[in-house]
Amino acid sequence: MGENGFTIPLSKVIQEFDLEIINETEDINDIVISRADINRPGLQLAGFYDFFDKQRLQIMGKVEFSYLEKYSVEERTERLEHFFELKFPALIITRGIQVLPEISELAEKHNIPVLRTERGTSSFMSAIIRYLSVEIAPCRTRHGVLVEVYGEGILIMGESGVGKSECAIELVKRGHRLVADDAVEIKRVSDDTLIGSSPDIIRHFVEVRGIGIIDVKEIFGMGAVKDIQQIDMIIHLETWEEGKQYDRLGMVDEYTNVMGVNVPSITIPVKLGRNLAVIVEVAAMNNRQKGMGYNAAVELNNRLMAQMEQNMGR
Repeated sequence: MGENGFTIPLSKVIQEFDLEIINETEDINDIVISRADINRPGLQLAGFYDFFDKQRLQIMGKVEFSYLEKYSVEERTERLEHFFELKFPALIITRGIQVLPEISELAEKHNIPVLRTERGTSSFMSAIIRYLSVEIAPCRTRHGVLVEVYGEGILIMGESGVGKSECAIELVKRGHRLVADDAVEIKRVSDDTLIGSSPDIIRHFVEVRGIGIIDVKEIFGMGAVKDIQQIDMIIHLETWEEGKQYDRLGMVDEYTNVMGVNVPSITIPVKLGRNLAVIVEVAAMNNRQKGMGYNAAVELNNRLMAQMEQNMGR
């Protein structure tokens, strides 16, 4: 198991990146990857094994092969023997480099898969780290609706029947995109980033009370849906309560903690006659403005304070 208990089969990585299998072990379909980080074993081939994480995938490119080719077959075999004894999940060779006979022999001896890609080392490393970071990320399922509005990922939450799905349909009609309805699978892909998606079985489906289940992709087209989206803001919908004080200025930033990440959030009271889709649109644009360093409430307050100081100075 990984640090967070999430793993991915090596076979899925092989399929995703169309990797050529050079040495196929009997248990290759049982091997799982539990680390998003990978390792280039230059230091290990030089004899330094302190802090080596044997659960990481190992990547060898032109630099490692150039280093090994400087040694005799005997010396090369000795260095590689120490390396393969560590029993890591798999070795991936980049740039389509011809595999050294010593690598093939030792991989077979120690039952370690050897894979190969034609891609360059740096681009492949970047792609596989990004892929593993998503696939192995901690995951939670939350009840809500996730939509993309003006490029912002908005997670709409609230009690059942408050109007989340209806709001999502209206947003789709206005040109925005649905990511998930009812159940949102949330993954923490970094210390400050959450992404959301829909469970495969209900992807692109929405339940509208009084109508039933509809397929958003079939009704509104492919441009109306999206499979995955970063969560930039959370909107809590709640039934309007007479006498309750709601924030009217937005001077204080509020956050909702999801899986250890503080996500900007607001609460919108639902009342007959309010156009929730328009309000969500404005909230998304306002959140983007704040991200760019402009806060309308703060700007208004600064103007009022400046006006007061001016009046007092007269």
